[in-house]
Amino acid sequence: MRPSRFDDTGRRQPTSERWDTRRLNPPNPLWGSNGVAFGPDGRLYVAQFLAGQISAVDPAGGDVEVVVPMDSPVQSPDDLAFGTDGSMYIADLVPGRVWRRSPQGEYTLVSDEVKVPNGITCVGDRLFVNEMKMNGRLLELFPEGGDPVVLTEGLAFGNAMQLGPDGCLYYPHMISNQVWRIPPDGGVPEVVAEDVHDPVAVRFDKGGVLNVLSRGPEGFVTRIDLHGTGSRSLVTSGVVGLDNAAFDAENRMFVSSFASGGITEMHPDGRTRQLVPRGLDGPYGVTIDLGGTVYAADHYRVARPEASDGGEPGGVTTEALLIFTHGITADGGLLHLTSQFGNVQTYDPVRRTTRVRATGLGQPLGLAVRVDGALVVAETGAGRIIAIDEDDTVTVLTEGLEHPVDVAFDAEQRCYVSDDRLGAVLRIDDGQAVPVAEGLGAPQGLAVRGDELFTVDTEHRRLWAVSLTTGECGIDAEDLAVGVPPGIVRRAEPALFAHGGPGMAGQFAGLAVDPDGSLVLSANGEGTVLRLSPPRSGT
Repeated sequence: MRPSRFDDTGRRQPTSERWDTRRLNPPNPLWGSNGVAFGPDGRLYVAQFLAGQISAVDPAGGDVEVVVPMDSPVQSPDDLAFGTDGSMYIADLVPGRVWRRSPQGEYTLVSDEVKVPNGITCVGDRLFVNEMKMNGRLLELFPEGGDPVVLTEGLAFGNAMQLGPDGCLYYPHMISNQVWRIPPDGGVPEVVAEDVHDPVAVRFDKGGVLNVLSRGPEGFVTRIDLHGTGSRSLVTSGVVGLDNAAFDAENRMFVSSFASGGITEMHPDGRTRQLVPRGLDGPYGVTIDLGGTVYAADHYRVARPEASDGGEPGGVTTEALLIFTHGITADGGLLHLTSQFGNVQTYDPVRRTTRVRATGLGQPLGLAVRVDGALVVAETGAGRIIAIDEDDTVTVLTEGLEHPVDVAFDAEQRCYVSDDRLGAVLRIDDGQAVPVAEGLGAPQGLAVRGDELFTVDTEHRRLWAVSLTTGECGIDAEDLAVGVPPGIVRRAEPALFAHGGPGMAGQFAGLAVDPDGSLVLSANGEGTVLRLSPPRSGT
């Protein structure tokens, strides 16, 4: 079996005496894929922002090896480039740092003076980086020491950039849908392309044609022959959420996807071949509607993991590219969503419309629908539970909690809350939090099935079952692929916000109950959704 991002053997399976467990989709080898660059060894190096790690991919067979692990000094790599001596330079977006990793694996801080660094490129021995923010800068940095030099300011969200055949640096303005260029020694920046669809990266192929990648759902690449005929064409790849690209010595184009990970070879006519399979970046929250459709909140999108007709793991379909989706619950034909960056919204999959329900909240995460139609939300960062009624009025149900992450209701409409710092599940009685079960490690996803409550423990990788009548608590499943991979030392979470923009959202392993009595669970360590079903009679 192919190794997963959670298990080098690829053979890890959850164990349970009570449930039959199976994956709805295959494990995702990468935690999303962002900046890519070929290294001196011919492998393609892939920055994984959400994981805080960098992997090397063999372009022949697609084998993946972690090179910069999660517990390195690098917190949130979004792009990378190689110098002439084989050093890897890394844009560490959230803390605002640029690192050098030597060929021997030693890390040196190049600069902590760049705000939200993203696009990074080497020109010989020179190093350039830009800022992904409004009024961002493009700077030259000096790994051997010296103050940064600002080439230009006023970037409307810079991103992946490259030296062009004319000797200028090319870079996108993501917000204004433009491509600009400037000489490496400075000068007056110049617009070279306008009305480019959601540009996220600029890359020149070996023939000097400019390829501008789109971050949208269609997987557009705009090809502009700037230094030849001047022609411009639009190619559709179908790769949702393109992020970056690299060309090998044979001029083959390999693209990454922030939305679904993987590495895909893309031909000039838009045909694709998966080198590293795409899948789920998270997932975070999960839910299932009355028709049995499973939805996963996958940070950059809402996705549908779907097992094949034979019960084998199937594919993952993007329902909607809804950026920063973490909590999710189905309600009739609607989906209610939270973003840890402060928003709650309602999405209609039929009409494909979104209604904002609340903004400016303190890291809202898990949510549930009360019998009166109100949304009850764990406002994790504020330590409270709130309700949002049909008129979008927000009411505080209880506050002063440690770190509430999910909520669920029983048949009598009693509200339960999981707290992954207290290691407990609480019940809200008249605004007061009463412990129901303690010593549960780090309980996150929460669901009620009949007179039992279930929660996902991301510390010990267990599913706990709690009787709501007797209070008895037991382990229902173990060896779940949740949380960080085994052997990784947990470090402090990167900041939730960076210079006024989104930073790094915390992981969340969600849980939901299917109307048929099964459970669906976010195995966010490997990028799958698990279905736990009661054993069939006679087995």
